[in-house]
Parts: sequence; structure tokens; C-alpha cells
Amino acid sequence: MNKRLFVFLVILMSLSLVGIISVQLYWIKRSVDDKEEQFSNAIAEVLNRVTDKIEEREMREYSNRFLSLKDSLGEIRSSQLSNIFFIDRDINSNEILFYSHGILEEEYNIASTFFDSISGGDSTQLKNITSKRTKTIFKEEYGLDGKSYRLNPIQKLEKIGGLTSVDKTVFEDVYREYAENVPIHKRVSRQEIELLLNQELSNMAIDTDFEYGIYSRGLPTKIKSRRFRFGKSTIYKAPIFKNSEGSSNFALLLTFPKKKKFLLQSVLGMAFLSLLFTLVIVIAYASAIYQLIKQKQISEIKSDFINNMTHEFKTPIATINLAVEAIRNPKIIGDQEKVIRYLGMIRDENKRMHAQVENVLRISKLEKNQLDISKDRVDAHELIQKAISHVELIVLDRGGYINTHLDAERSEILANDMHFGNVLVNIMDNAIKYSPEAPKIDIYTELAKNYIIIRIQDQGAGMSKAVLKKVFEKFYREHTGDIHNVKGHGLGLAYVKKIVEDHQGEVYAESEKGKGSTFYIKMPLI
Repeated sequence: MNKRLFVFLVILMSLSLVGIISVQLYWIKRSVDDKEEQFSNAIAEVLNRVTDKIEEREMREYSNRFLSLKDSLGEIRSSQLSNIFFIDRDINSNEILFYSHGILEEEYNIASTFFDSISGGDSTQLKNITSKRTKTIFKEEYGLDGKSYRLNPIQKLEKIGGLTSVDKTVFEDVYREYAENVPIHKRVSRQEIELLLNQELSNMAIDTDFEYGIYSRGLPTKIKSRRFRFGKSTIYKAPIFKNSEGSSNFALLLTFPKKKKFLLQSVLGMAFLSLLFTLVIVIAYASAIYQLIKQKQISEIKSDFINNMTHEFKTPIATINLAVEAIRNPKIIGDQEKVIRYLGMIRDENKRMHAQVENVLRISKLEKNQLDISKDRVDAHELIQKAISHVELIVLDRGGYINTHLDAERSEILANDMHFGNVLVNIMDNAIKYSPEAPKIDIYTELAKNYIIIRIQDQGAGMSKAVLKKVFEKFYREHTGDIHNVKGHGLGLAYVKKIVEDHQGEVYAESEKGKGSTFYIKMPLI
């Protein structure tokens, strides 16, 4: 994949992901803000209803007390009856309207204790006004002789009322003025406030703990819950016991210690789904980025693999071509010794290419589970000695050595002779390739419970921790400067891992840059 295209795709996907997450977080915040606004409006309505009900209850109590005192204790001090009436005649319809309004005004002496007055007076003068309104419509009718005359009532309305709206306003104003002198704890109780608040909050479907208190001009009164704390940012309030002008010295304050939790719970369902979908998108994004990076790495590794394979095939092919051309030379074809040497070169180079092709095919078949691996009882020590014989000449030719320390008392394992032998050869071949100086290899065996551990240790270039994590991956090779300075195509150790795991074994490595590497093969004994 083109590097610029890859970077562009990563940036584009990252911006898209950031945008999606930002929108989700903004939506959640807006939802919480909307819920908080709705909550504030609902609480304001709850407080208004509670204060109105308390005020109505107090007024009703004063009104009932007044009526009961009037009936039992009040004496009429004076009374006055006024009667107003008028008559109207409609010529067109021969109808006469008669309207009368009688007003009975009574004054009472009410004990001063009614309003708990502190004025010192013995009695309070209150008036009771009763009105009687009558509306009658008469029809004028004449006899057949045109002389006789009578009025027939065709409609009559009568209404008897007590206090008018003006009188009621006067009464309320009087009671409010007197009530202001009553201590707050006698006007309302904690039980009443709690009961009304619970009822109204339940009607609003608000199920969360609350604390309340009544304050007078910013100072607390006795009417408050035990855990009530004043906090300007979390307080809802409404005036209570307003006077006739609509102002009040008292305010009912309400606070919710768990408001944030309640608001979050109200949007928790949608927020959870939103976050869940966002998480799915993030996982999908991470997976896509990982696959892009993996594909980029594979693309680079495969390009490296093709370059190395081309280089390694190019040399044998060139050697074979040169040998064939030499044999075709009339001067050479007659020299049997040279012909045999050139034919040997052709055979060796052909074997080399064949071995590389076979290595690729083994990995391909192994990944597709098409590689037939039959296992027999074999001696691990014998397999080690046999594998050493394949690479010993190369090691000696470079001035190195392979020492064995086969100390395991038991060494029989269930394995495929050929494939497990290739595992050992590939690890030793890897040690030879990455030894800049003369290869120095030590092979150890030891027992660990019911396993034999084969340890192949070299003193070569070693590997960094980053390389060590990827050394068993297919196509992976560590570069040492020139891409072709170390022969191979990154399939040897991948093949080793596949074969060992197929034998129910385990292979791993330890290494330090500049100090060599150690490969461990752990196989179950039989």
C-alpha cells in the first residue's frame, strides 16, 4: 500500500472517529442539560403547589374558626337592612322587569383571641353581609273585552349570597396581617411539608431523596429537615405565606443531595446504548487500523521476501547457465574431470533451489492442514546428532564448532523423523546465518518433569526485544543493513513453530543484542 494513501486513510478514519465520539458526548451532555431544565421546572411547580396548599389550609382554618365563633360566641351588635329595586317596561314585548337587591349588614363582637392579637383589645369587630337578589319578569295581558288587565309572572330568579369578592379580600387581608405575628412553627409543621412534598414529587415521577427548610430573610427557622444544608447552586425556593401585596419574609427551600445521580439515571439507558455503539465503532476502527498496519507490514515483508527469493534464485541460475555454457565448450567437453565438476555444480545448485521451493510449499501445506505428519517413537538425541551432520561441514568451513551436552536421562519422544529433523536443522542454520564471526553453537538437553527441553545456544549477533516478538512470524527476517547480506526468506522459524506445535510441543527464544540467542524446544516424553 502506498505510504501516503495509508497515512491519509488513517487520518481520515481518526477524524471520523473523533467526530462520532464528540457528537455522542455532546448528545449525552445536551440530554443531561435538558433533563436538568425539566427537573428545575418540575420542582418550581411542586414548590408553588405546596406553598399554595399550605396557605389555603391556613386561610381555611381561620375562616372556619370565624364561622364557629360567630355562631357560638358572637353577638349581633347592630344590623341594617337596605333594599334597592327598579322596574323596567319593554313596550314591544309588553314585559315588565322587576329587580330588587336586599342587603343585610350585621356587626359582631369577636373575641381578640381569634386572631391571637397582641394589640390588647378585648374584641374585634367583624361584619357579616348577606345579600338577596330577586329578578322577576311579568307579562301584561288584557281580556277579550280589552278592558280587563293582569300581570302574569313568566320568569323569576332569586339568589342569596354571603360575602362578596370585595368582602372576602378584606377578610383575607385582615387574617394575613394578624397571621404575620404568629411564629412560623405554629403556622406549619414539618410533617405537613414532608407529606405535601412527597405527594407532589410522586405526581411528577421524581423519586429521589430531598431535604427542605424554611428561611426567614435568609436566616434558618426551626422548620427544616435534619440534613438540610444551604447551598446556593443546588437550592430551589419559593415564597410562602405571602401578604396581600404578594411579598413574604419566608421562603421554602428545597435541595436534592442525589440530583446528579437521579438525572444521570434518567438518561442512563440511552447513554449506555450510545456508549455501547461508540465502543463498537472504536473496536471496529482499531481493528481496521490494525488490519491496515498488518497489511502494510505484510506487503513490505512480501516485497522483501520476493526480493530475497529472486536474489537467491538468480545466483544458482547464473551458476547453472555458466556451467552449461562451459560444458558446451569443445575444449571443456573433452575434459571428463571438468565436466563431472560442472555437472556436480549444476546438481548442487538445483538441489538448493529445490530445497527453497520445498520450504515454501511446506509452510503453505501446513497452514492448510494438508501436510501429512505421521509420528513414531524416536530418540531426540539421535535426531540431534543427525541434524548436526547436515550443517557440521559448513560450521567447520567457517572455523566454528558445534558442541553437544546431551544430559537428559530420557530422550524418547513421539515425532516425525523428517519434519522434526528439519526443525533442528533450521534453528542451527539460523544460528549460522546470524553469526558474523565463526559460528559457535552449543546444544543441551535436560528433563523438566515429563518433558525434554532441547536448548540450542549460539554466540551470534543476537536479537532485540522487538525482533524477538516477531521472529516466529511468517516472512519475517531481521535486516542487518543490506537486504541480501543474510540469506533466507523468513520461513524457517515459522516452519519450526508450526511443526513443534503440531507435535504438542512448545518453542520459544531468549536473546540479547550482540550476545547471541538461545532457542528452547519443549517436547513431551513417552
